[in-house]
Amino acid sequence: MSTSPKFSRRTALIGAAALPLAAATATSSRAAAPMLGIAQENFRRVKVGSFEVTTLLAGTRPVEDPHKIFGLNVDAETFNSVSAAEGLSTDAAQFFFTPTLVNNGSELVLFDTGLQGAATVQAIESAGYTADQVDKVVITHMHGDHIGGLSTDGTPTFANAAYVTGAVEFDAWSGTGNDNFDGKVAPLAEQMTMLDDGGSPASGITAMAAFGHTPGHMTYMVEDGGTQLIIGADFANHYVWSLAHPDWEVRFDMDKAAAATSRKRMLDMMAADRTAFIGYHMPWPGIGYVETRREGGYRYVAHSYQLML
Repeated sequence: MSTSPKFSRRTALIGAAALPLAAATATSSRAAAPMLGIAQENFRRVKVGSFEVTTLLAGTRPVEDPHKIFGLNVDAETFNSVSAAEGLSTDAAQFFFTPTLVNNGSELVLFDTGLQGAATVQAIESAGYTADQVDKVVITHMHGDHIGGLSTDGTPTFANAAYVTGAVEFDAWSGTGNDNFDGKVAPLAEQMTMLDDGGSPASGITAMAAFGHTPGHMTYMVEDGGTQLIIGADFANHYVWSLAHPDWEVRFDMDKAAAATSRKRMLDMMAADRTAFIGYHMPWPGIGYVETRREGGYRYVAHSYQLML
């Protein structure tokens, strides 16, 4: 008959003493895990009623000296103080570029195209679609980071798509000699439908004018089943410097006074109605809400799970 081994406090201590040696031997026999760098998924999908809305990360990069872009009408001391209170560096800001797909069940609609088609297509494919499945491309405005992905070397990126943009925006850029517009948008003009404020590019989607950032800058309301979401494009370009201080001038706003008026109107509406929005340059994945701050201005609240339920 066998008996179980007996353990004493002495044998336990001997075993414990051997563990560091064994761990050191194991560690020395393999390389340390490599550093992999910062990483994140390049798409995020949520629901708006029965619609599926997917944000696409078409690029991100740091930009030095953000005070050259935001708060042009305030001094450095004010900009630095506000930034410090929010834990923001004044040396650099991280920019995000976020086109959006809306699948309403009958059409797949892409809002804006990023700087380059390849990055946007890669994100579309990661999200489970292909570029050929895009039925419509809606351009909110004609800045290069929104129209750059329309084509590559003259070949349209979205071969089966129709195109939609605001009539005021298209007319404002036509004939100006802008290389991006002439190279990317003008060749598709005959395939474009022009919208005015209140127009609809697809079922469940309504255009809302938010002029100022560009002459005919458009935002879009997506609505189904009692749920709403605004595709905000560039009505606001930073989650603190544009929301907490909507009067701060932004370098890329072509009409700064009109842009500030549009910004405050949009923010008032979203804060009052608790409407989610997608901001093209908001922190990835670009989906959030707006709250009114007691001290004035507005606060950005990142989406958590509200549009997953």
